[in-house]
Amino acid sequence: MSKVTPVDEEYIYEGRVIISQTDLQGIITYANRKFCEVSGYTAEELVGKPHSIIRHPDMPKAVFAKMWDTIKGGQAWNGIVKNLRKDGLYYWVDSEILPILDDDFQVTGYIAARKAASRKDIKENEELYAKMLQAEAQEK
Repeated sequence: MSKVTPVDEEYIYEGRVIISQTDLQGIITYANRKFCEVSGYTAEELVGKPHSIIRHPDMPKAVFAKMWDTIKGGQAWNGIVKNLRKDGLYYWVDSEILPILDDDFQVTGYIAARKAASRKDIKENEELYAKMLQAEAQEK
């Protein structure tokens, strides 16, 4: 899996919701057609890969640490995420991730539903994430 080089250009999309499912380790087990279209990957390229395949380097580690703590604890997580397409363009999503529970209420995986993020949410989160990235860089 080669690293995609980010391009400072946004991919704008509308319409249907992006859906994906992962196992407990964040390995993609399902990607709907819209996820494939927006990410630029085929389902075959996504299934079996870590969900981080679409992680944009502008996303602070702390956002994902909070997300994992929340969903591993059996709770839903909602947030604005900047993702990286296969072609290097980026796209913003308003994401909701829910744990998938079995009959004994044990977490067996995760399902995510994402829609295009609003311009207002993008602006607010861009500023916040830039500050968080700066703090993370100073910690190194």
